[in-house]
Amino acid sequence: MIGRVRGWRRGWHERSKLQRIDLYTRATLCSLVWLFLLTWGFLPLGTALDRGAWAVAIGAALFAVNVAQSVLSTVNVRPAFDHYRGAEPFPRRRLRLPAVLLVALSGLLIALVAVDGLDDQALPVLAMDVPVAFAIPYALLVPARRFLLHAAAYIAALVALLAAFGQAGTPLLGTALTMALAAVLVLGSVRPSGWSLSVMWQAEEARDMQARLAVAEERLRFGRDMHDVLGRNLSVIALKSELAVELAQRGNPAAVDQMVEVQRIARASQQEVRDVVRGYREADLPTELMGARGVLQAAGISVTVEGADGPAGIGAPAAVQAALGWVVRETATNVLRHGDPRHCSIRLARTRDAVVLEVENDGAGTADPLDGGGDSGGGGGSGLAGLRERLGALGGTLTAAPAGDDLFRVTATVPLTASGPAPGVPTTPAGPTAPGEHPAPGGNTAAGGNTNPGGSTTPGGTTTPGGTTTPSESTTPGGTTTPSESTTPGGTTAPSGSTAPASAGRAAPSAPSPAPSDLPEEQR
Repeated sequence: MIGRVRGWRRGWHERSKLQRIDLYTRATLCSLVWLFLLTWGFLPLGTALDRGAWAVAIGAALFAVNVAQSVLSTVNVRPAFDHYRGAEPFPRRRLRLPAVLLVALSGLLIALVAVDGLDDQALPVLAMDVPVAFAIPYALLVPARRFLLHAAAYIAALVALLAAFGQAGTPLLGTALTMALAAVLVLGSVRPSGWSLSVMWQAEEARDMQARLAVAEERLRFGRDMHDVLGRNLSVIALKSELAVELAQRGNPAAVDQMVEVQRIARASQQEVRDVVRGYREADLPTELMGARGVLQAAGISVTVEGADGPAGIGAPAAVQAALGWVVRETATNVLRHGDPRHCSIRLARTRDAVVLEVENDGAGTADPLDGGGDSGGGGGSGLAGLRERLGALGGTLTAAPAGDDLFRVTATVPLTASGPAPGVPTTPAGPTAPGEHPAPGGNTAAGGNTNPGGSTTPGGTTTPGGTTTPSESTTPGGTTTPSESTTPGGTTAPSGSTAPASAGRAAPSAPSPAPSDLPEEQR
């Protein structure tokens, strides 16, 4: 029994807020049917117990048919709501049996009156309950004017039959008034409920459509950016490659210069693509704080943000703020996805050597935020596990655990003296460039293998006039150029990225390795 209750509770929490409202509204209308049955439909039958065997038998049959009608009404409420909001048409054949039962109920009520099984006070109350179970789903299936016309015709017919079997005066007038009141009550309860649910579902569908359009628009924007970045460069590469082929076929050494230019443009294009992707995926702490506040408040969750001072955030280094921006984005997604939160607090604190971010929300329940998690955008997986990898690259930590009293808390700590840049923060390493080399964006040296003016050679294995052999390069599977070392005449080793002069007697300074932001995504 306890497990079943927990299953019901878990199913309730797994529903969206709109689904909960929908279920609550339908359950309320279904419960009204049974409430009226046990009050208006059952209590007046007590007067038939001392009025003979026929009165008791007819009263029992009337109550049994009324129970069957209530069961059918409960079953038909959901498809009637779906029909009202246009989700699915209601099959008209499902109204045949309820209509037959309504006729049977009316006949049994008239028979009970004919055998004098009801007193004058019980008749109006029992007559008010007879059409309620049929009228609740029917009010959602037909326009309001048609419903009122059908209700008026039914009341007139029933009152006329009661008058034919001897009812007159005040009891008959009271019966007509109570039945009219029941019709207005059903219409005033059911139609507004259906209308409000229909509006909320339409708003939900509009939000879903808006989200899909936003995704499509963002894809188009990203496609336009990629076209703008690569379109012209690829055209130039194609033209220069064709020119190099023509020159090579004629034996013209200028073909080498054209291929060097092709290589330079290709590397520049690669860096431009990285910049586009970096800007597309970059997280900014002040922006993420404002976005999280807006999204959570739109979902009906109150939000408090403490410790962020204006657009500058907390004044931490850019790498730290970018990493914390990812934490805010991911935790806000988890707050929306898990549990039933009503309040979320975001606290930022800066100590002497670290920045601490705490995100705490109530309504955690039994949900485990570590199970889901949104896509963090790459670089180490998704969800809170991906955040731990991001913060770990900076020497930071991330903890996520219940905090008692139905609370859940995520705490991120990042040292101010981070050991490396956060993912998505661009860095450009500095390094010496030999005269005549073509420096590529991001600190790479274009390779070509030709001798440039100034007596130096770009990497490719060609010897300079001074007798120095420059390093050759190889390409790793991730697309990164890995230089090899060469030996100068002075007996020293010249690493890649610089050209050693012929008279060098010491090791030439080495160029720094590419920053993590310059590496392809698969190598981070």
